[in-house]
Amino acid sequence: MNTSVMKVTILGGGTAGWMAAALLSKTFRSIEITLVESEDIGTIGVGEATIPSLHFFNDIMHIRSTEFAKATAGTFKLGIQFENWKAKGEHYFHGFGTTGAGMWAAGFHEYWKRGLSLGISQPFGAYNLEGVAAKQGKFAHVQGGPNFAYHLDAGLFAQKLRIEAQKLGVRRIEGKVSSVAKSEENGYLTHLVLETGELISGDLFIDCSGFAGLLIKGALDTPYVDWSHYLPMNRAIPLQTSLTSPPAPYTRAIAHEAGWQWRIPLQQRMGNGIVYCDDYLSDDEALKRLINDVEGEILTEPRVIKFVTGHRKKLWTKNCIALGLAGGFIEPLESTAIHLIQQGLMQLIKYFPANGINPLEVDLYNDYMLNDYRDIRDFIVLHYCQTERDDSDFWRYCKNLTLPESLSHRMKLFSETGRFVPRKEEIFSDSWLQVMIGQGLIPLQHHPLADEMSEQDLAQFLKATESTIIEQVNKLPSHEEYIRRFCLSQY
Repeated sequence: MNTSVMKVTILGGGTAGWMAAALLSKTFRSIEITLVESEDIGTIGVGEATIPSLHFFNDIMHIRSTEFAKATAGTFKLGIQFENWKAKGEHYFHGFGTTGAGMWAAGFHEYWKRGLSLGISQPFGAYNLEGVAAKQGKFAHVQGGPNFAYHLDAGLFAQKLRIEAQKLGVRRIEGKVSSVAKSEENGYLTHLVLETGELISGDLFIDCSGFAGLLIKGALDTPYVDWSHYLPMNRAIPLQTSLTSPPAPYTRAIAHEAGWQWRIPLQQRMGNGIVYCDDYLSDDEALKRLINDVEGEILTEPRVIKFVTGHRKKLWTKNCIALGLAGGFIEPLESTAIHLIQQGLMQLIKYFPANGINPLEVDLYNDYMLNDYRDIRDFIVLHYCQTERDDSDFWRYCKNLTLPESLSHRMKLFSETGRFVPRKEEIFSDSWLQVMIGQGLIPLQHHPLADEMSEQDLAQFLKATESTIIEQVNKLPSHEEYIRRFCLSQY
């Protein structure tokens, strides 16, 4: 057994770097972790929202939800309101909890579909606790209560993690990398050379250097898989403004003629941004649209962020693992960036190479991560291709996309049969149902078990589901009140 101390070198700070440093130092007390960061490896964030999987990370780090919200000037996120996606002037809500309650063989949506045929079903969102609570601006941590994620200040998040990581012994070095040394024998990375001449060696390197990918791309020349033919958006402009009303417990995603805009409320400000494709909207036009649509005083200087949707062909190459933007980028429509960082770390811990890197474990890691990327890609593409919009060249392009086979099969199966079968380890499940139905993909059939209920019993079942949610929501305080009482931030 290898008894030497393993050295892990992380290039880049920000959310990805400090999540890696904090989680690895919390999990493995016997490794040496060095994090190298500089202003040249800045943090590039286009959104400030998360999904509920972040709870698992916080649980490992022993960070309570109210403590987390306070430290990050955060608010609570029950889901996303999609406006103008199915059609201009229409909206639906993607909530983070399960919609209704079905049986093991037939989901709730099967009963809802039969009720829809009979004219006794409410809109699908009426049976989702998180969606109903969000629309009323309600929130609280209660048993059996709404499932949630966070809106957060990414800079404050990284700052908190840096403090935690350094308490656990992580060494931080401020410096710019001038070159990267590799072994002549096997091509593995051996050390970073800083401009000061200092050498930072490592057994395992984690590339958190953003779009530059200084290690995974620059040193190891790992190819990039381009998905822009599925997701043509290639620009984003973030902009922060002052709050003009109490923060709502949800994100808004507002479609426009060449993409969409986000509104993400934090405790003290509003995060805004526009995502678009420059084939259909120029940078100047996008900035003008964004500025015209925001509310409140503009607090930051807008900047255009260019990106190509896709991922590295391998997220783990030789002795280097790419996290965050160094590994890939899927636009922030469903707030999956931090989730992908976390997934990369969880899989690394599962296959941690304490006794040397095993190619079989590297393959397992890459297979898992690439499946996760593909699942998220398909889910995002669904929002664009399943639409009635044809009012611009952009939406006509999206409506006629050649879809990934995996997505085409899933949509066809749901449309023709009402069947929905998520992949075993897929992060989104009920979310697919909410978005497919919200975007107007209504199945032609429902499960025969739904016909075993009499029309009267079905009506009572649907009404009881709706009434139970209303009762739960009525007991919740307002989101604003909950933040003020339990997690008001000093920032």
